[in-house]
Amino acid sequence: MDDSTVVGRVIGTEDATPLEFWVGVGPDRFLQLDDVVALARTPPGRGAVKIYGVVSQVRARHEGARFDSDVFLIADGVLPAEVTESARISATRFEPELFVPPLPGTPVRRARGEERDEALFFDAMRTRVPAGLSRDDEPLYVNLEFLDGTRGAHVNISGVSGVATKTTYATFLLHSLFTSGALGAEAANTKALVFNVKGEDLLFLDHANRRLEDADARRYRRLGLEPAAFTSVAVHAPPRVGAASAAPDVVARTEGVRSFFWTLADFCAGDMLPFLFADAEDDRQQYTIVVQNVMARLRRAEGLDDGAVRLEGRTARTFRDLVDLVVEHVEDDATRGDWAGRAIGQGTVNAFVRRLVSAVRHVERLVRGDVADPGRHRIQMQRQVTVVDLHNLHDRAKRFVVGVTLRRAFEDKERAGQARPLLFVVLDELNKYAPREGSSPIKEILLDVAERGRSLGIVLIGAQQTASEVGRRIIANSSIRVVGRLDSAEAAREEYGFLPAVQRQRATILKPGTMLLTQPELPVPITAEFPFPSWATRASEAGANPAAGDHPADPFAGLPF
Repeated sequence: MDDSTVVGRVIGTEDATPLEFWVGVGPDRFLQLDDVVALARTPPGRGAVKIYGVVSQVRARHEGARFDSDVFLIADGVLPAEVTESARISATRFEPELFVPPLPGTPVRRARGEERDEALFFDAMRTRVPAGLSRDDEPLYVNLEFLDGTRGAHVNISGVSGVATKTTYATFLLHSLFTSGALGAEAANTKALVFNVKGEDLLFLDHANRRLEDADARRYRRLGLEPAAFTSVAVHAPPRVGAASAAPDVVARTEGVRSFFWTLADFCAGDMLPFLFADAEDDRQQYTIVVQNVMARLRRAEGLDDGAVRLEGRTARTFRDLVDLVVEHVEDDATRGDWAGRAIGQGTVNAFVRRLVSAVRHVERLVRGDVADPGRHRIQMQRQVTVVDLHNLHDRAKRFVVGVTLRRAFEDKERAGQARPLLFVVLDELNKYAPREGSSPIKEILLDVAERGRSLGIVLIGAQQTASEVGRRIIANSSIRVVGRLDSAEAAREEYGFLPAVQRQRATILKPGTMLLTQPELPVPITAEFPFPSWATRASEAGANPAAGDHPADPFAGLPF
């Protein structure tokens, strides 16, 4: 045994069990939270058993003191006492699996190299994905088999907005997956669909970060990663309000962004109407029956070359035109039975009409038939990373875009009939789209992704401030769970029961860039720090624009005349 790695001995004044024991820290030694330790015991008639564990609590105390005030006498040298430190160890692994307690007095050493990998099950992972660094800058990994659907899938990230760096960690995981070599040759065809719900931070993934320092670059290389921006990125943004040319509604990034919308023909043929009624409370209203009846009538619309539709002898070129046509037919006594349903009362029709008409101002720039060459404005996942910007949209429009885009991606994977290549979906504010209570078309899609996406090759990297407000089935199907800084009230919720009490308390004081990560093979959470992003997270960090040559077909698009 290397004396330089021995940090203490198992103490006998506290019970030692196979799951938990205490270590007295030796003179001129220390242990801190998250340190990995190793020791051994040879039971009678058996070979040596290696015992590994992680420090879950550390304490220091005076031995010989009886009262709180004794500390002053001890400090003055009047009362004899000794300062002792001890650490509580949560066992992680026994090799071989003979679950015996360590004996008092057994030397305990800091686990390094192969021992550390064995303690954290890294040696048992056929393919490892870098997930961050420990407090002493040692690499930490997650098992790819719990990400790619082989044995599990999906990642869920919780934390306070603006402090927990949830989205930054999600993009770090993507960067690690694409560049670490874990996916092998599949990496070139693996795709990521990223929804940007706040600000324009995710519009610069393909820009190098000018603030990246040499020390941060070294941390990437410590993980076997190259500190670089994403190399294959397509950015889509909604059209500006009132822009006849459908110029993208962005401010900070002016090049390499293409606007997206759906034509009226797409809307009618693709059954998109329910996504205008995607709030959880809509499911409790009777007008959902009207939605289904109207959707059946819209399927009969004839699509025109420019994306407009002809229905009931009239041509609609804007979303407002289409809504007016629908309202007219559901309110007309002669056509109400065919359009709304024969047993539907006027009050239910009125509720449907109010909801539909109120959606016009939020959605009309996203559903239209008045722009030439509408095929250029489809969300096509041809690049490795596709960013769909939502931050300038109303919540109803955000739900519409997320629902329609996810459904199409899900249907495409079902149609393909095979899991490869993988599709990673990054969605923040998951509690808005899959709330715990109620039902909605988007929630049903996300539940499908959570429960069947593993077999289809769709992996959800979802994030939210409060896991307690997200549908239980989505959280339960996430193999990897990550927690950043939490509010103290949220940390006490049952959804964080996988965190020991000490880790819950720590979650309330975590700094940005530090996460608590749990995965199925490791019985205790590990604390992971991830390097400063090597891609720009805002306009002020962005280096040269790699999409500077990617100009729109119409160079005058969006300019006032």
